[in-house]
Amino acid sequence: MQKMYYPEDKLPLQRLIPMGMQHVVAMFGATVLAPILMGFNPQTAIFFSGVGTLIFIAVTRAKVPSYLGSSFAFIGPVLAVTGGAAENIPHALCGIAGAALLYALAGAATMKYGSKWIDRLMPPVVTGAVVAIIGLNLSSSAVSNFLNADFRLATAEDARLLLVAAVTFVTAASVSIYLKGFLRLLPILTGVVAGYALSLALGIIGPEQLAAIRSAPWAGLPPFTAPVFSWQAILVIAPVFVVLVAENKGHIEAISGYMKRDLNPHLGRAYLGDAIASFVSALGGGTPQTTYAENMGVMAITRVFSVYNFIAAACIALLLGLCPKFGAVVQSIPNPVLGGVTVILYGLIAVMGIKIWLDAKVDFCSHKNLIIAGSSIIISTGLGVKGFTAGGVNIAGIAFGTVLAVVMNLVLSFGGGDEQQDRAECS
Repeated sequence: MQKMYYPEDKLPLQRLIPMGMQHVVAMFGATVLAPILMGFNPQTAIFFSGVGTLIFIAVTRAKVPSYLGSSFAFIGPVLAVTGGAAENIPHALCGIAGAALLYALAGAATMKYGSKWIDRLMPPVVTGAVVAIIGLNLSSSAVSNFLNADFRLATAEDARLLLVAAVTFVTAASVSIYLKGFLRLLPILTGVVAGYALSLALGIIGPEQLAAIRSAPWAGLPPFTAPVFSWQAILVIAPVFVVLVAENKGHIEAISGYMKRDLNPHLGRAYLGDAIASFVSALGGGTPQTTYAENMGVMAITRVFSVYNFIAAACIALLLGLCPKFGAVVQSIPNPVLGGVTVILYGLIAVMGIKIWLDAKVDFCSHKNLIIAGSSIIISTGLGVKGFTAGGVNIAGIAFGTVLAVVMNLVLSFGGGDEQQDRAECS
């Protein structure tokens, strides 16, 4: 059986650098896409993802292995505040800072009173659904990158792109399943390198992208933006902290299940670390932070949970944020290459949700549990990345599904149902 590395385990530097790079590759697509969709600067977001991860590791006392990246849950509320106009971004940053403060209060309450109140609010049926929602909600993005937005193989160009995605996928899967030793710990990075090399050979990475890489400077500060106070932005954006509470709890339960070590005693510090990271990011023009499921997928497939991995990844992200040339190289990674690895990663995320249910022995003979899990997953997946719009305010599918699962659990828990009859019908 492949050896498992725990959070406190150290790795030699010659292994740590490529494994940290693998985590950067895993988080990069989503961490860059979220600020682009919100109108933020991607280089700034990458920089603060590194800063935030280091803050998170420090606050959790290096007990919780996680990487922090841009949260998709804020896209709709942020756009509702900015209207797509760059000059309104400082107001949105104020709303993000407000969400971070509320999140920090949730963290402080959890540290003082324990996690039982969170457990009642978000039992395993909810957290498992939330984790599954994240993977399933992103599935259309992975598949469209793997093939194309129309899901259609019609031209020779489509065939070339599909070949690159397939080679990336097969390489990553084969490395994880068949190889031994250190290379087996680098399936995502190996897959991306193979797909990138094939893309160069087939001319998919064009002259413009290569010219952008050559012309990009080696060093340069990302553009920073300070928040401007706005009550409207706070009212619209701050409530989204509830989604981060559910996401983080689900992630910690998933990692606990894979590691066979209970991380729930560190939940309060995890909330606080994530909140401080988001607040610092908002002060400089970065995106709100969340623990990243993509990197959980890497941990699950490699069985390496060492926090030193994430310290290395954070340092690499900081350098990337300060090195536009490196950023240009990573941004030149073609969509089919990202599709080839995200199909694996997002699939692992969805399965992690199921594993939370199995480990917690969630009773799916219960009609209540069936409705909570099934309805939230179907509605969220159906909404996808387009989300739900009401009165000009858009709520991302992940955020909508998360809130729906939490609310349904609260509402359907009143009065209780006939559990014995449910089990009798189930059997």
